[in-house]
Amino acid sequence: MLDYLPLILAGTLAAATPLIFAGLGELVAERSGVINLGVEGMMLIGAIAGFAAAAESGHGVAAGLPAGALAGAAAAAVFGFFALSLAANQAACGLALTIFGIGLSAFIGQHYVSYSLPGLQAIAIPLLADIPLLGPALFKQDWVVYLSLATFALVAWTLAKTRLGLLLKAVGEAPDAAHAIGYPVIAIRYGAVVFGGAMAGIAGAYLSTVYTPLWVQNMSAGRGWIAVALVVFATWKPTRLMLGAYLFGFVTILQFHAQGLGIEVPVQLLAALPYLATIIVLVVISRDRKLLQLNLPASLGKPFLP
Repeated sequence: MLDYLPLILAGTLAAATPLIFAGLGELVAERSGVINLGVEGMMLIGAIAGFAAAAESGHGVAAGLPAGALAGAAAAAVFGFFALSLAANQAACGLALTIFGIGLSAFIGQHYVSYSLPGLQAIAIPLLADIPLLGPALFKQDWVVYLSLATFALVAWTLAKTRLGLLLKAVGEAPDAAHAIGYPVIAIRYGAVVFGGAMAGIAGAYLSTVYTPLWVQNMSAGRGWIAVALVVFATWKPTRLMLGAYLFGFVTILQFHAQGLGIEVPVQLLAALPYLATIIVLVVISRDRKLLQLNLPASLGKPFLP
């Protein structure tokens, strides 16, 4: 078991990274009062944009991540136009964005099926990477994993300690009151939605340029939906979302090491574990209605017309 522990921990951090990016982006959007169910579509758009940029430019991840972020942000802006400017149903717009993202990425991606990208070198943190057993697993990762940790810290600090975070939460809780005292509710929600799209795009680009790194149709494999579920699991709190992402990352990576650990479980069941865990967690969380109502943004999913 100890022989597999470093591999499992290292795989958990890598598997959780796209969930952290996408989950934090969706959390910010929902704290502003907007629910975007198009995370899966934005991840796929970011994945193909990032892969195409990395393959065509020759600059790898350095070009892939910004391209994924821009593509995800652009897709989110389209969602925002319909859901915010036209006050269309947010759930329907998000589902349409997911369907569009699946189709668009498949269409563009057919030209990159035979391409592969060089892997990203791990960066060892001095001293910490030398810790026996845990050091190489936790402190010898690629720089995008460290970027996800920095993004988490920045989002958590912004929401908890800054005026911007307070304003974002005010818009999500009471948009009419925020508008009455002069704050541009729609503009603030646009910013939150576009930020969420950029984070989803980065998550998708990480999958296609680092985690795989090659293009596979529908390579997000439901991670966008898991990211949306993580926000509910975390009751809209960044720290809980981070822990939830690592939990789902652990479940995801466990399927690759189960047989080596002597766990005799059908392969089909192992592949379904992350999705079964998502369903179980949502059922357990939804039973505690008081906890959900206490943290749920009051205007979530409700259109605002100034």
